[in-house]
Amino acid sequence: MKVLMIVTSNDRLGDTGHKTGLWLEELAAPYYVFVDAGARVTLASPKGGTAPVDPRSETEEAGSKATRRFTADPAAMAALKDTVPLAEVRPEDYDVLFYPGGHGPLWDLVDDARSLAIIENMHRSGKPVAAVCHGPAVLARATAPDGKPLVARRNVTGFSNAEEDAVGLSRVVPFLLQDELTRLGAKYERGPLWEPHVVVDGLLVTGQNPASSERAAQAVLELLARSCGCAPYPGEPVREPGA
Repeated sequence: MKVLMIVTSNDRLGDTGHKTGLWLEELAAPYYVFVDAGARVTLASPKGGTAPVDPRSETEEAGSKATRRFTADPAAMAALKDTVPLAEVRPEDYDVLFYPGGHGPLWDLVDDARSLAIIENMHRSGKPVAAVCHGPAVLARATAPDGKPLVARRNVTGFSNAEEDAVGLSRVVPFLLQDELTRLGAKYERGPLWEPHVVVDGLLVTGQNPASSERAAQAVLELLARSCGCAPYPGEPVREPGA
């Protein structure tokens, strides 16, 4: 199994003068779900090279077993410092597409033509497309084969308005993700603030917040197991709409 994880190249939090980037937990937790399942993981970004990490996600308070493992893993850190430029990515080479969040993607990946082409190609090819926290913002400009928004009439989640309020960035971000997904016709849903919440709609997997990162990756493995008739991944089952 080959997994493509696309992360942001943007390190600026709007015009605040503060740094941002990817949220480390949202990269590290899924990374090890995939690696421990035997997958080969490639990290890519719009510009390639070193991907910025939000400094707030590197604090002890925001840390976890996965982030500590990642920062102590020479191979993982080398991949983060040498991400593949999106211009060099061939979507046909991968089985899974996964977007970690962090605020960075709101300013670069949302409108990145290469990222959108990869999303649309892998979705058309019947491959799982997953995103967590602010990661689902990358779906906002993607379209389905009928030309309509990819998220229209789809059950999705992502960083909620209440969570954005709680971190004090509702007036900083270019748009509120919950509002934008709803505006595009998605059936947005959220769980309790800061608690794991993952929604699966067909081959589209979305997670609400950093706590949802590991379960979102587990949901992807469950989808793959069903498609090949393999033994399911030994994780907690993820609810699907209507289940």
